Amino acid sequence: MAEATLTISSRNYSSWSLRGWLLCRMAGLDLDVQVLSGDPASRAELLHLTPSFLVPRLTHGAVRVWDVLAIAQYLTEVRPEAGLLPDDLAMRSWSRSISGEMHGGFINLRSALPMNLRARYTDFKLWGGAQADIARVVEIWQDALKAHGGPYLFGARPVVADAMYAPVCTRFVTYGVALPPDCAAYRDRIMEWDLMREWIAAAEDEPEEIEELDMEF
Repeated sequence: MAEATLTISSRNYSSWSLRGWLLCRMAGLDLDVQVLSGDPASRAELLHLTPSFLVPRLTHGAVRVWDVLAIAQYLTEVRPEAGLLPDDLAMRSWSRSISGEMHGGFINLRSALPMNLRARYTDFKLWGGAQADIARVVEIWQDALKAHGGPYLFGARPVVADAMYAPVCTRFVTYGVALPPDCAAYRDRIMEWDLMREWIAAAEDEPEEIEELDMEF
């Protein structure tokens, strides 16, 4: 029996589910993944698990955690050896800051470019709000990559911040968003990450319909 259970929505459409799963796998949890559909029985089950209907939701022994940043913080406490945050204090603060910015911001990008791993669009028209959000993501990535040398945002290994921005990489692929060379290389590195490949392969086997539980994209 797995030591932990992660309850998620759609692998294809749910960016928050992807973030939570990446964090759990990065932490080395022996994980069972439970995928809930949008039918009433599943919604009732999720309400029992977490009153806010939020996914992902981690159950680890007696602990229940159902917000991505809360999951990240919990995992850094119980799996310090996993290195989910950079070793240096200043870098840890930087990582937390840009992770928090992704968690609470980029509403225009989320609305205009919803996650859809199976889709590919050419000549997708971006409106101003989404373009401003993309410009900010590029700025965040370039600052971190320049300061820490890549190939990940804070150096040689992926940390929480990379998990937080991984779904953005999928959006940039889906909608053909043009990026500067350094950001394009980072996007490709994330998309080639073995954990991302595993998630995407599983997403390809899901039903086509959008799950109603996944409202956050």
